[in-house]
Amino acid sequence: MDRTRIDALLGRIQAPTPGREPDPRVKAVVDRIVHDLFHAIEDLDVTPSEFWTACAYLSELGRSGEVGLLAPGLGFEHFLDLRMDEAEARAGLDPCATPRTIEGPLYVAGAPVHEGQGRLDDGSDADAEPLFVSGVVRDGAGRPVPGAAVEVWHANSKGAYSVFDPAQSRFNGRGTIRTGADGRYAFRSIVPCGYACPPDGPTQRLLDLLGRHGQRPAHIHFLVSARGFRRLTTQINIQDDPLIDDDFAFATRDGLAPEIVRRSDPAALGERGVDRPFAEIAFDFALAEAREGLPDDAVERARVAA
Repeated sequence: MDRTRIDALLGRIQAPTPGREPDPRVKAVVDRIVHDLFHAIEDLDVTPSEFWTACAYLSELGRSGEVGLLAPGLGFEHFLDLRMDEAEARAGLDPCATPRTIEGPLYVAGAPVHEGQGRLDDGSDADAEPLFVSGVVRDGAGRPVPGAAVEVWHANSKGAYSVFDPAQSRFNGRGTIRTGADGRYAFRSIVPCGYACPPDGPTQRLLDLLGRHGQRPAHIHFLVSARGFRRLTTQINIQDDPLIDDDFAFATRDGLAPEIVRRSDPAALGERGVDRPFAEIAFDFALAEAREGLPDDAVERARVAA
């Protein structure tokens, strides 16, 4: 199709109805997307059947609730993180802050709050390896940050998350640790398992057509916030997971795979109050100070309510 005919049609589509005022931001974004799709359809010779198949797929994706799964799987969520990194770097923000990475679709607000330390698992995962995680929330100069909220969420030993998995108790593997004057946080839970996209869902079906797997390495999510500091959304990977460098969601980043130490000596078991070998991870967070002129760090998106 002649490019001038495409551009003429785009001009008609993008012209507002007389007397109607468009939202400038929405119009700019939609106009660009429609422009690029028109030219992609032309360049790739997309057939009507292919176009309507794609429309049906998007409808199914919405019904399935997997939009938040496909977005990281196609790299969009990581791409947005990289853009935020660059915007902060241009503004001169502290480069020593802990790297951000994707939130993913499984955050739930309202988990129990613990002062300084707490237990996040409910003890029902009898086959799981106990895990103790601790560290300090610091500012850019290395000073402890008191009163920081360290929100945590992770899967169980089968790769399933509470709230989304009706077989688990309401907030199993979830909790918020509030740091004291020393900036320290600590929690006991279990070593989580990685998970895969639902094998019969629309996300995995598309990944199959792209020749890609839909698996994630074992990881623990964190959302760390404190007055006067930038909100940090990040996660750490379990170091010995074979998929640590092959995450379908592209969430692995340098500095986010801390050493995991495994202990089995009777003295250590007695000190921790466990009856089987356990693992330990030490991980400190470094927060960047909040100031004017930076992109918004509180992302607005649909989230599941507990």
